[in-house]
Amino acid sequence: VEKIEEQLASLRIAKRSTLSEEPAYLLDIDVSKPAQSESSRFVAVSCSNKSIRLYNRETLNFLREYSSCPGTLNGVRFAHACDSVVFSACSDGTIKCWDIRLATQKAVQIFSGYPSSVFISFDINCNDLIICAGTEKLENDTFLVFWDARGITSCANTTKEPLGVYSESHNDDVTKICFHPIEPNLLVSGSTDGLVNVFDINKDNEDDALISTCNSDSSVSFIGWSGKDYKQVYCTTHDEGFCWWDTAQLDTEEPITLLHVLDVRDEACVENTSLHYLVGGLYHEKADKLFLIGGTSTGNIHLISCGTNGLSLVGTLCGGHSATVRSFCWNLTDESLLTGGEDAQLLLWKPGAVERSLAKKASMKIASSVQKRVRVHNSSLKSRKK
Repeated sequence: VEKIEEQLASLRIAKRSTLSEEPAYLLDIDVSKPAQSESSRFVAVSCSNKSIRLYNRETLNFLREYSSCPGTLNGVRFAHACDSVVFSACSDGTIKCWDIRLATQKAVQIFSGYPSSVFISFDINCNDLIICAGTEKLENDTFLVFWDARGITSCANTTKEPLGVYSESHNDDVTKICFHPIEPNLLVSGSTDGLVNVFDINKDNEDDALISTCNSDSSVSFIGWSGKDYKQVYCTTHDEGFCWWDTAQLDTEEPITLLHVLDVRDEACVENTSLHYLVGGLYHEKADKLFLIGGTSTGNIHLISCGTNGLSLVGTLCGGHSATVRSFCWNLTDESLLTGGEDAQLLLWKPGAVERSLAKKASMKIASSVQKRVRVHNSSLKSRKK
C-alpha cells in the first residue's frame, strides 16, 4: 500500500490540452475502454458550453466536438465493448449516443424519457445492455429510467422508449448513478434526499430490486464501488462529507458502516494545507485501497487515503490547474490520472512524468459560471463541525 501511495504522490503532469477558442468548465471525463492488446484511445469531456469534446488519450490532441444544444449536459460515458461509441445525458430528457467513426455531428441514437424528464445523472452497465438515468425532481416525482441499449453498434438513427422506471426509492433529485464494475445487474444510486440505494435490476419489481438503503444524512454528490469484488459502496456529499458501507455485511450481525465523516475538510488536512471541496473517489484495485480526490480553489489537488480508522492525506498535486477541479478519471492500466477544471484545462498526470512545456496557464475565470445542481439540506450538519 505504501508503494501505491508513493506512486500516487509521484504523479506529475505528462500532457496538457490546448485551450479551445471557447473556454468552458470541464464537468465530467471518461476514457474509452481498451480493446484486447490495446490501451484506451480516446478521452471524452462534457463541458459547460453544452458540448462534448473528444481528445486523443495519449497526446490530449483535440479530435472533435458534439453539441447538445438546447439541453445542458450531465455526464459522459463510453460503451464498454466499443471504444468509438460515447453517450451523454441531457437536460432535454434524452440520453444521446454518438459514434466517433462517423462524420456526422448528429447523435446516432436517442434514448428518450418521459416528456417532463430532466436527466442529471446516468450510467451504462458493464455488458452494455442497460442504460439507466436519474431525473431531477418534478412536483413530487423522481425517477430512475431504464432502456435497452442493444443495437448501439449498428446505431440506427432511431429514438428508443424506456423499458420502465423505478419511482418509489428516492424523493429528490437523483444526482448520481453507478453500475457495478463486474456485475451487470447491480446498480447504486445517490440523491439529494441523502439516500444511497443498491438495486438488483434482475428482480421483477422495484420493491424486490432494492437490496439496501444507506443514509448519508446529506445531499449525495458522488458514489462508487470499492473493496474486493466491489462489495462496498461509498459516497461524498455536497457539504464535503464522506460515507463508506460494506454491503457484504447486510445479512450478518456486523454493522455495514465502515466510516462516516461529517466534514472531510476537518479530518484530512495537515499543517499548511487546506481542503476546500471533494471531487470524488477512486478505488485502486491492485492495492485494494480507496482514495478520495479533493482540492483547493486555486487548483491544487489532494489525494486522501481512506481506512476504517479514518482519513489521511497522501499527497498534493500542484502546478497544474489554476482554478477549481471539477472532474477526474483514474486509469488503472497505466496508473494515470486525468483532471479537468474551471480553468478549461484537461491534464494528464503520470507517475514520474516530466512536462515538456512548463508555461503555466494564467488563471481564467469564466463569466458564465455554471451553477452546480445542488440543493444542500438545511440540516444540523453545518453546526456539527468539530
